Amino acid sequence: VQLQASGGGLVQVGDSLRLSCAVSGLTLRGSTTMAWFRQAPGKEREFVAVIFRGGQTLAYADPVKGRFAISRDNAKNTVNLQMNSLKPEDTAIYFCAIGQSLIWSSMRNDQAYPYWGQGTQVTVSS
Repeated sequence: VQLQASGGGLVQVGDSLRLSCAVSGLTLRGSTTMAWFRQAPGKEREFVAVIFRGGQTLAYADPVKGRFAISRDNAKNTVNLQMNSLKPEDTAIYFCAIGQSLIWSSMRNDQAYPYWGQGTQVTVSS
C-alpha cells in the first residue's frame, strides 16, 4: 500500500490550497477511513480531518472547521483536503492516512492508522 501526498506549498494568509493523496495497492471501500493529520515544527502530530462510511460522514478538528473540507474520489482512489482562509498557524507538514474498519473513538488517534503518506509541506506566510 502506498500513499502519495501532494499539493503543498508556500502561500499567503487568506489563500487556499488543495492537498491530494493518491492511494495505490488498496481499494477504497465503504469501511475505509481516510484522514489528514499535520505536524508543526516542535509539536506533536495532530488530527485535522477524517472521512468514512463511504464519504457520508466527516469530522474536523476545531481549528479548521469551516475552513477545510475533506473529500474522497473513489474513481481516482484519492482523498483530498481543500484548505481555505489559511492562517500562519496552519503551517505544518500534512500527512494523509488510511485505516480499515476503525471505530469512531479511534479516528482522531494517529496510532490507529497503519498506512501513511510521506507528507507535504504547507507554509502560510504573514
